[in-house]
Amino acid sequence: MKGYYGRPEATAESIRDGWFLTGDIGRLDKHGNLFIVDRVKDMIIRGGYNVYPREIEEVLMCHPDVEMVAVVGEHDERLGEEIHAHVVLHETSSCDGEILLAWCKSQLADYKYPRRVFIRPSLPMTATGKILKRELHPLDIVKTVAEEIGNGTL
Repeated sequence: MKGYYGRPEATAESIRDGWFLTGDIGRLDKHGNLFIVDRVKDMIIRGGYNVYPREIEEVLMCHPDVEMVAVVGEHDERLGEEIHAHVVLHETSSCDGEILLAWCKSQLADYKYPRRVFIRPSLPMTATGKILKRELHPLDIVKTVAEEIGNGTL
C-alpha cells in the first residue's frame, strides 16, 4: 500500500518504515495461531488496566435478550476512562440494565464490567452496517432520546 488517496496525514500515521499499521491488537497462542483481540483505538484504559471492548461485547451478546451491543470508554476524572455499554434488546425482551450488569459481573473481572448500561432502541450505523462508536457519548444519547421522544418512537 502506498497510502490513502488525498490524505497525507492518515498515510503518515499508518505507514512507518514501510510497514502498514492496521491498528489491530492480536495475540499468538502456543501453536503460533494469531487471534485478533480488538482495535487499538477502541481499547479502554480504566484505572491503569487495558480493557478490550470486544471481550465485554461478546459476554453481553451471549445474553438471550441482547440483539446488539457496543462498548465504549468515557472520560473519568479518577480512573481515566469508565466503561459504558450501549445495548439494543430484542423486541420481546423485558430485560433491563441491572440484569445485564449482573450478567457481566458474573463473567468478567471487576475492572472489566461496564459501570453503566444504556438500553437504546437502536445504535448509530454506517451504510455498511458497522456501529459508529464515536457517536455513542452521553450528550449524544440525551439528544437521540429527546429526538426519538419528539418523533414518538420511544
